Amino acid sequence: MSHPPDGPYGYGYSEPTPWASGIAVVVMVAALTTVGVYAFGAALAQIHPVLSVAVNLIAVGGAAPTAWRWRYAPVTRWVIAGLGAGVLLAWLGLLLL
Repeated sequence: MSHPPDGPYGYGYSEPTPWASGIAVVVMVAALTTVGVYAFGAALAQIHPVLSVAVNLIAVGGAAPTAWRWRYAPVTRWVIAGLGAGVLLAWLGLLLL
């Protein structure tokens, strides 16, 4: 398992973690992502269900390497967490409905 670099991009970051504002960012990004991914997936599923699955998997597969590299950046890590939660919630919604 890799450890976070010494600060963002290795530049010695020593400020405390802003949990309140970070969680607010996660919730807002997750809500927007959930709505967007669900709406797009539902629209594609009306055309053909396999198209919806394929487009979602290709999009996530393409974005995952970049998200993985940005996971320790001070602000971006909250956005990445919200995106991940939103995509998972949207996929769950698409599977259940």
